[in-house]
Amino acid sequence: MRQMVDDGQPALPPEQDAGALADRLKERIYATITMIAVVVGLSLGHAGPTGALATVLTTALGLWLAAFVADQQAHRTVHRHLATGRELRRMLYVSSPLLSCAVGPAVMIALAALDVLSLSAALLTSAGLGVVSLFIWGCTGGVRMGGGLLLATLAGLLDAAIGVAVVLVKVSAGH
Repeated sequence: MRQMVDDGQPALPPEQDAGALADRLKERIYATITMIAVVVGLSLGHAGPTGALATVLTTALGLWLAAFVADQQAHRTVHRHLATGRELRRMLYVSSPLLSCAVGPAVMIALAALDVLSLSAALLTSAGLGVVSLFIWGCTGGVRMGGGLLLATLAGLLDAAIGVAVVLVKVSAGH
């Protein structure tokens, strides 16, 4: 028997629930901006590939754990019980981009460790790919809202610019 949500409607799996998809995308964008700041910060320092990889992986894990603990605490406070079953699956589905944000930078750092490119180039390439992904998400949102190609491109440029501005604030605050 399918579980029902509070309004009596059947509960959708997270990958079909528009709210879960929106929350997941929000986490992906947040994680992307954070990871861009991390790799730009690493490119300004003196870390080697091992240290850079450890920083990227622990950042992703820390982001995910913080989000999971906050989600579980909020759920526990509001609903008076731990999230289990469908609620827990939704939480894990929504927060998974916080872990996957490390994949691109980890691959680039691995290429640097294999001497395919310098670590600085790998980190800056990773940051550039993150900014491109912000642009693509902005364009996708603009297209889905029916704004046409010009407005979608402007939305993408605006999202990328905001992402770069946030990264600059995060990096300058750290140095």
